[in-house]
Amino acid sequence: MPVRPAERTDVPAILDIYNEAVLTTTASYDLAPVSLASRLDWFDHKQAAGQPVFVWDEGGRVLGWSAYGPFREKPGYAYTAEHSVYVGSAVRGKGLGKALMLAVIAQARAAGMHVLVGGLDADNAASLALHTSLGFTQVAHFRQVGRKFGRWLDLVFMELRLDEGEREDRE
Repeated sequence: MPVRPAERTDVPAILDIYNEAVLTTTASYDLAPVSLASRLDWFDHKQAAGQPVFVWDEGGRVLGWSAYGPFREKPGYAYTAEHSVYVGSAVRGKGLGKALMLAVIAQARAAGMHVLVGGLDADNAASLALHTSLGFTQVAHFRQVGRKFGRWLDLVFMELRLDEGEREDRE
């Protein structure tokens, strides 16, 4: 499978995929493209913190990426992570997103995470279906909390429990 851990040299391609989504979709509520410098800082921070970033690499060309990081910064959330997955527009709907999500899920489990959370635009039927197919369940629907392209946007939170039972042993 062409999913592998990202390298710093992949960041320009990761940036291009992300910025295309920013400009043309509601997958991100960013309103303007992000800079290469900010995305390099993002990558370096993830590497230093041991947070994974994966890419779909097809013949040396990055076509999608996924990552996870802290859900919230408070220590009580230490076993909950929030993920991202983005696929280039030319290859959406071809299974890349699922493979990239499976890598994130496997890594989160291996790292001892308890819950994986995703914030999805409520109108993003493909992403909602992907997450449902992977066992995520919808746990919240926030109405009109975002605004982009001249309209209000609803945000859905979905979660996946990565292990069974309570994690009282970790306090």
